[in-house]
Amino acid sequence: MITFPNCKINLGLDVVSKRADGYHNLETIFYPLPLTDVLEITVEDDAAAPDYTFEMYNASFNCNSEENLVVKAYKILAAEYKLPKVKISLFKHIPTGAGLGGGSSDAAFALKMLNEIAHLSLTDEQLEEYATRLGADCAFFIKNRPAFAQGIGNILSPIECSLNGYHIVVVKPELHISTKEAYSLVRPSQPMVSLQDIAPRPVNMWRSSMKNDFEVSAFAIHHEMQQIKEKLYSLGAFYASMSGSGSAFYGIFEKEVSKELLKEIFPCNFIWQCNL
Repeated sequence: MITFPNCKINLGLDVVSKRADGYHNLETIFYPLPLTDVLEITVEDDAAAPDYTFEMYNASFNCNSEENLVVKAYKILAAEYKLPKVKISLFKHIPTGAGLGGGSSDAAFALKMLNEIAHLSLTDEQLEEYATRLGADCAFFIKNRPAFAQGIGNILSPIECSLNGYHIVVVKPELHISTKEAYSLVRPSQPMVSLQDIAPRPVNMWRSSMKNDFEVSAFAIHHEMQQIKEKLYSLGAFYASMSGSGSAFYGIFEKEVSKELLKEIFPCNFIWQCNL
């Protein structure tokens, strides 16, 4: 079985308060994009084979496979259900360390695939519970629909928000922002206007009211990141923002942007664009 885990962007991100457990309460809108990885899970017929094997391709990093969220997704289900022996292959295309949720999406899609392969008949709500144990934004990818997220990103509510007909450009610089960096200059506070009220407005009105609180820290530490946002606006974006805690940026345009122009303006960066 082959599937294509997609990424997400954050439409706005407000850091609302700090929690007693050291985490922060957030408010954001998760919006799915068709930038995808490729995940294949096949049943292994060899009785002597291990419970699972895992291979990852085209990754920009090296890590112990046991730490990969796809493997953790397998283990979290195997601890409670009888799963067949499987061979798992993951081809990465979604940039890592980007704020696009690629790893979380891979894990959520793995849960859904294993649910089908092993005939577990788990509901979306049950899968969301397992996904939440893997990562704060992982549960979003179970239903994979625009959602207003609260808490640490795990409390999801449906929201009417559509970017159909718009063109999206994603730019990922060769920078990584640590969690410590992301929160370094953030001062939690209740937003003046909720994203639930901003999202229904025309996209060309978002610039004056929709913000990502993590940009304060990112721009102070990495000045070139602010330039990426400014360049997206100079190209005619209705709205541009960093996604999550970065370091990817996206611009929402009325129509496609010249590929040659994007390469000229954003050299040595990951660039992806798509009509929605």
